[in-house]
Amino acid sequence: MKYLHTMVRVTDLDQSLRFYRDLLGLEETRRIENENGRYTLVFLSPPGQPDAPVELTYNWDPEVYTGGRNFGHLAYEVDNIYDFCQKLMDAGVTINRPPRDGNMAFVRSPDNISVELLQKGDPLPGKEPWASMGNTGEW
Repeated sequence: MKYLHTMVRVTDLDQSLRFYRDLLGLEETRRIENENGRYTLVFLSPPGQPDAPVELTYNWDPEVYTGGRNFGHLAYEVDNIYDFCQKLMDAGVTINRPPRDGNMAFVRSPDNISVELLQKGDPLPGKEPWASMGNTGEW
């Protein structure tokens, strides 16, 4: 398993970039604009540490974040998302968002912290029971 990033939702991207980039000194390493999803992702890392980013998620439509909703998730890369999810499920962990696409899944910690699991490299081919498994709860 490899640590990937921590995601936080922000309500004002310019103000957040001023804080994280200009004041804390993090460097922007990647930006994704998604018109269909109506969001912008900005990845910022400490100088010389591109493998330790924070992901700022800016949703274009205003939203009030309560109850920790502004903290999004931890993300980890795994060698085989199906095997990893099966191991968790066998141990009693609910797979909140199954890896239907062979690429991404979400689970929650005992304290309800959302954890994103991402397939290392290219997505795996679709596979049951994951391909037809629905979401459970929130992720």
